[in-house]
Amino acid sequence: MKQQVLKALANPSRIFYVPYSLAVVNFAVQFLVFVAFFIVSLIISGGSESIDPLIFLISVCVTHSILAGFSKKEPQLAQIISAKIKLYKSRIPGRLNS
Repeated sequence: MKQQVLKALANPSRIFYVPYSLAVVNFAVQFLVFVAFFIVSLIISGGSESIDPLIFLISVCVTHSILAGFSKKEPQLAQIISAKIKLYKSRIPGRLNS
């Protein structure tokens, strides 16, 4: 039983070699950016031209590949990022500097 628990902690769930939480955040941010740019381009051009979705598909793949490279080097990348965000929100680094 202990081996299964340790294995689950040492190997976080992944989507195409990227930790699950980072992959979901990447896809969500890229989708929101695509929607925002698409709406802005429709407003500016008056509906005659729109942005090519292939650009955003390529950017999703490139960003995902970069995250995969970093997470291969550091398997607990998602936990490190979430811990740093919690520290930043509680302003602990600011208190350590003074």
